[in-house]
Amino acid sequence: MDESSQNQNRRDRRSNVLMQATLELSATKLDVKLRNLSADGALIEGDKLPVEGAQIVFRKGDLAVAGTVVWTKGRRAGVAFTRPLSPTTLLRHVPQPRARVKLNFRRPGLHTKELSADERAWAEVWLHASPVPPLGD
Repeated sequence: MDESSQNQNRRDRRSNVLMQATLELSATKLDVKLRNLSADGALIEGDKLPVEGAQIVFRKGDLAVAGTVVWTKGRRAGVAFTRPLSPTTLLRHVPQPRARVKLNFRRPGLHTKELSADERAWAEVWLHASPVPPLGD
């Protein structure tokens, strides 16, 4: 399986994240970036990743699960877990999505709050000021 066919081969939905994780391989620890996580596997990124077929232990916080590197491409690799993560365990390691900002593209209304005395005086000066000299001067 390669990265280009990720969406075609998915059994479970993956949650996009950007977190630190660790791979353990032959008593060696390798720090990686966790790009996405599902019940069945993860997409990781890092330098000097293990080769395809390597048996690893994936660690993220208190989560430790055995797995296999199923593909590598450049600095990214796919890990398949030997046992699926329970939904509770998965949710514990995936942050809640941030609330989306609702944009307001409404046209400003013609009626607004009353102007203060200072604002009214400033507006009158501005309206009567002539930025362009009269013609013929």
